[in-house]
Amino acid sequence: MSAWFVPAVKAILPYVSAIVGAALPVFTRRKNDEAAAAQAELLQKQIAELQSAASQNAVRIKALAEQLQKTVTALEQGASAAESRQRRTAALCIGAVIVSCIALGVSLIVLFRR
Repeated sequence: MSAWFVPAVKAILPYVSAIVGAALPVFTRRKNDEAAAAQAELLQKQIAELQSAASQNAVRIKALAEQLQKTVTALEQGASAAESRQRRTAALCIGAVIVSCIALGVSLIVLFRR
């Protein structure tokens, strides 16, 4: 290094922090203003995206509610059909038990009358 460079750096070094401290807020404000503007633009874009997503979700939720209503209606119809089949089956079982009891009674009567 040159002989004059080292003493110059030593002489300037104590003042560098003051110079940087004075100049930094000016640059920081500009960057912060730009960053704030960019942040505001980003926030506006995010708000628009959220509003769009919310409206799309509302449409989808309405469609799901309609499908759920159709499903519940179909389940109720299926349950009533199953209930009527169960009643028919129970009536047939009772009829079969009555017929088998009559057949058992007739067979016992025929068996013991001999």
